[in-house]
Amino acid sequence: MRTLVLGRTPARVTDVLATLRADGFDAEGVSTDEEARKRLAAGEFGVLIIGGGVEPDSRAALKEFAAEHRVRRVIDGALSAPFDAYVRREFEPLIREELSRE
Repeated sequence: MRTLVLGRTPARVTDVLATLRADGFDAEGVSTDEEARKRLAAGEFGVLIIGGGVEPDSRAALKEFAAEHRVRRVIDGALSAPFDAYVRREFEPLIREELSRE
């Protein structure tokens, strides 16, 4: 199952992706709503992580869009340092949970 990471700060998206990929997860990242919609519309992602910097209106619209495009779980995140530990503690268990349902 693929994970899409949406974050407004490209460096943070890169940090999240590095940890997820190092731990064996198939993940891609984007920084704009338009990019996220384009990727989600393809129906290839089962999990969407939305970073804390994404505005409330955008967050709500993307959650609705994700639900319409077979995304099984949306995770709200607000990274805190150290980023790798946060990803492993907060995101990875939820992704694993979805993987176990396949």
